[in-house]
Formats: sequence, C-alpha cells, structure tokens
Amino acid sequence: MNSNSIDAALMVKMFLAGAKNLEQKKEWINELNVFPVPDGDTGTNMTLTISSAADEVRKLDQISMESVSKAISSGSLRGARGNSGVILSQLFRGCSKIWRNEPAITPENTARAFRKAVETAYKAVMKPKEGTILTVAKAGCDKAEELASMDPDIEIEDMFRAIIDEMERVLNLTPEMLPVLKEAGVVDSGGQGLLQILKGCYNGFLGIEEEEEQQEEEVRRFGYRTEFILKNKEHISVERRLEFVSFLEEQGADVAAERCEEGLKVHINSDDPGVILSKALGYGYLSRIHVINNVERPQYPLHIFEETELEEAIADPKSDPEDTQEAPMPHKDVGFIAVSIGKGLGDIFRELGADYLIEGGQTMNPSTQDIMTAVDKVNADTVFIFPNNKNIILAAEQAQKMIEDKQIVVVPTKTIPQGITALLNYLPDKSAEENLELMREEVQNVKTVEITYSVRDTKIDDQTIHEGDIMGVGDSGIVAVGQDIQETALSSLARMVDEDSELISVYFGADMSEEDADALADRIREAFPDCEVEAASGGQPIYYYILSVE
Repeated sequence: MNSNSIDAALMVKMFLAGAKNLEQKKEWINELNVFPVPDGDTGTNMTLTISSAADEVRKLDQISMESVSKAISSGSLRGARGNSGVILSQLFRGCSKIWRNEPAITPENTARAFRKAVETAYKAVMKPKEGTILTVAKAGCDKAEELASMDPDIEIEDMFRAIIDEMERVLNLTPEMLPVLKEAGVVDSGGQGLLQILKGCYNGFLGIEEEEEQQEEEVRRFGYRTEFILKNKEHISVERRLEFVSFLEEQGADVAAERCEEGLKVHINSDDPGVILSKALGYGYLSRIHVINNVERPQYPLHIFEETELEEAIADPKSDPEDTQEAPMPHKDVGFIAVSIGKGLGDIFRELGADYLIEGGQTMNPSTQDIMTAVDKVNADTVFIFPNNKNIILAAEQAQKMIEDKQIVVVPTKTIPQGITALLNYLPDKSAEENLELMREEVQNVKTVEITYSVRDTKIDDQTIHEGDIMGVGDSGIVAVGQDIQETALSSLARMVDEDSELISVYFGADMSEEDADALADRIREAFPDCEVEAASGGQPIYYYILSVE
C-alpha cells in the first residue's frame, strides 16, 4: 500500500476494526488485571467505551473527518466506564480535536493528534501514574513526533507500524515501572487494551479486517439473539467459562460471556435458543432471559423473564412489555445520587436521603451517560454524587464536566462504607463546597475491607493466592488470604483495627444468611471488645462481607 493519507471513509473502517479487535481480546485483557477478584474488568470497560463510540459512528448519515471525529469523541465520552474507559475516551477526544479540522489523516497531523490526546488524558487524571495506559499512549505519541520530524514524507503505513512496535516495547516494560505488575507477572491491562485497538486499526488500514457490512450479514444470518444471566451458587471458574464459550462459538456468532454482579452475562446470535438455554442449565440456573427475533426485530424493549418463567420463556419467547412511567420527582434544592448494588445497601442509602441509586459498582461500572441520566432524573439545583468505588470516580467527574444546567458535586468515595459515612455527615445549613470538604475529611477515617474469592492463581502483595481462596481486599491491597470466610474476615480486621477504632460495621452479602452475619458479629465483638459492632444486610453479590472500621 502506497498511501500517505487516510480519508474519512478509511478512518471509519479502521476505527471499527480497532473496536472489533478489542472486543475479541477483552477476556484475555481482563485476565491481566492484577487483583484476581470477580469484579469489573479493564477489557470489558474499554470495550464498552469504544463500542459506544462505534455505535455513534455507525449511525452517521454523512461521513466526513469532522462528523466521524465528533461521533468518536461524543460516543466514547458518554459511554466511558471505569478509569481505563475514561482515559481511553480522553485519548479519543484529544485526537478528535485535531482530526476534525483536517481534510485527512497524515503523518504530520497524526503526531499533533497523538500529542493532544496524551495531554488531554493526563489532565483527566489527578495523579497520573507511570506504567499504565498513559505511559503506553505517551510512547506512541513520542514515536509519532520523532518520525514526523525526521522524515516529513514518511509513509503513513510505516509510521503506524513503528508506533505500534514502540508501544508494544514500552508495554512490556510496564512491570519494571510498577512493582505490583512485576509481582503478578503481567503487563498493564489498560496499555494492552490500547495496543490492541491500534493493532486492529492497522489491520483495518491494510484491509485485513472484514467490512462492517460482512459483520452485520453474519449477525442477520442467525434467526435469534439470546441473552441471559447464568447464575451459580459457586463462582464459575475461568476454565468452565471458556469451555462454555467454546460451545457457544460452535452454535452461532457474536458470542460474549462476561462476569457480572449475578454470575455470567451471556449473549449469542444463533438459530436455536432452546439448545443454548438447555446447555446453559448444565452450568447453573438462568434469569433475565431475552430471546430476540433477528429477522422480525421488535421496536420495543423485550420483557425480562425471571427464573420462575424459564419454561414459558423457552416455549414462547414473545411477550409485550409493561408500560411503566416514573413519577416526576418534586423540585428540591439539593439531591443525592449513590452508586450501589444490593437491596440492603440500597435501602440504607435511601434511608440516609439518596434520591436516586445507580445500580452497579464493583462488578459493573456505570458509564458517564448512566451518571448523566441519573442526574437528569434528580430534580434538584445541586446534585451530590457518591461513586463509592475508585474505578467510578473519573466517570462521575467526566459527567460533572459535561452537565451545564446543574451544580454537580462529586464526593470521591472509594467504597460503600465511605459513601454511607459521607452521606451521614451532610449538613443542610452548609454550602456545597463546605459539605464537600467535610465529607472528604470524614471518609479519611473509614477503613474498608471486602471479603470475596479469587478467580485465578496469582501472587500479589507478597501473598500466594490460588483460585477459590477467600481474600480480604482492603483499601490499598489484599490484607488477608484464607480458606474460611469468617476466619479471613477476622484476620482482615486484625490488620485494620487500632487503638483509635470505635465502630466496626458488617454488611453481609446475598450469599450469606443473617445467622452467618450474627455469628461473625459475635466473634468480632469477642476479638475487639473496645469497638461497637453493627451488622446489616447489604445484599451485594460476590462480596460475602463488606466490613468497615471507623
């Protein structure tokens, strides 16, 4: 290929190829995550982010550098999930600021676009850390500028190949920059995700990837899209998940089986939903079943089937949706939004004054658009947002910048207990700025540990961990590993409780009974007699207990 520029049509093809390559590699990227916890993953978050942008690109009626650039920027900003997704959206935004004003992509403006991308992404992160996606992006930027300055007439194919090689070289160095990566024996997952996008774009440039029309034809070839949640009392191992995915890939196309709050979220295009659902029953039990006719696609949301409706769902997948309307919320001066999952935790936040709950958190990070939609539903002049997860704060701050008609206050709560403490300390007679400062101070006194299980073997924080081990995941890493849930919880608390500790809170999850929680609370009282101990139902999935010390 001897071309020195990329027009808008080729830009679309390359971008969609990049999105497709990331989607195909997302499970592999997920497995690079340092912490072996069954929660929201880098590959999934980045894929959902770029998919939002890809959807906007596909909707375009007219293709131009400006329209494509705007669609990529807007779609990714709104669809951004997790820290990796937000950073990716800012990289796209930076590139788009340059390319939207250009007639085509050239080596010269690629260097400028990459520089703008890196600057924009670094500004979005309060404390940028090297050895991450930012470092890999910067390596690509530096290489682009070097090549453009050395040879203004460089072929764009040669430029992109050299950029990818340099990004891959630096990605392989990330374990030397971050000790936690070296200990776990992995490279940075966000950097790997970015590299896979660039590799996909390059393949699209070379014409290796299939045209989007061919992809759509593959989907239309199958009669039904089947979606459901696969649950299991025990966690589904990586091996079992890959085994199930292999079966699905033999049955159809567009296969995904992603970890979510309740188990595995599955979707597939195939000709026989019954075969898919029957096979899935061998791995657990099913809920939230959708069966969609790809030939006669309905224009309304499909009914969601629960476990008790499984037989009817398989026999007759057609059902009319119920027409539900949310009552408008009365106007108020100040409103509150909290990110939470689990009925018990939701009830606690509502009792403390939360006006709207965004369902999500550890296992599915809400997007910037999800947060903006929630803000729109809260009829208040000032809206406080409690992300309650360190991987959601950037998305909340991105939503804050995009909302113009309300004052948005993002309280940087990193855990559920921090969110509860922050909301408890809201004072109506103080200004928004004063309350934010007060809440920031109070959450510093909250230590949190979450008790869950490991999804794979690894070594981290000087601890050897095996798949299925019980772990106590604290604010700064894994504090305890064991075989018993209660023993691991007590060991975790022993690392957190000190002479200043006064209150220990126990929020028990969906897999634990009230009797289990009471028994643990009694043991905690015995072990730490100087602390008051409170136990409450959280109802959260996957995390057996969320414990806090104040």
